[in-house]
Amino acid sequence: MRWLWGFLGLLCILLAVIGIVLPLLPTVPFLLLAAFFFARSSERLHNWLISHPTFGPPILDWRARGAVSLPAKRWATVSVLAVFTLSVVMGLRPMILIIQALTLGAVMIFLWTRPSA
Repeated sequence: MRWLWGFLGLLCILLAVIGIVLPLLPTVPFLLLAAFFFARSSERLHNWLISHPTFGPPILDWRARGAVSLPAKRWATVSVLAVFTLSVVMGLRPMILIIQALTLGAVMIFLWTRPSA
């Protein structure tokens, strides 16, 4: 089972790294999942992730206070607006746009009600 947890942790790290350069893919949720998986598979990988200068602070902020940094909130908001604008420009059906707007709106409400790191 430890191998499965480790594989899932590495997969989440890969997705998080892709999310750094691809603004539509969230980075921090994948880092949180990776920390969860590594805690169950490898103490060495877990410690590496938590102490990493780039990846560690968002995880520690979330664990300590459920906080998300202000720049992360801003980038997430810009990404959500870009995705929704693209959907409108592509001429998606109104029902799809309504569902997307409600879902993205709920995500933004959740994100902006979290404390800032």
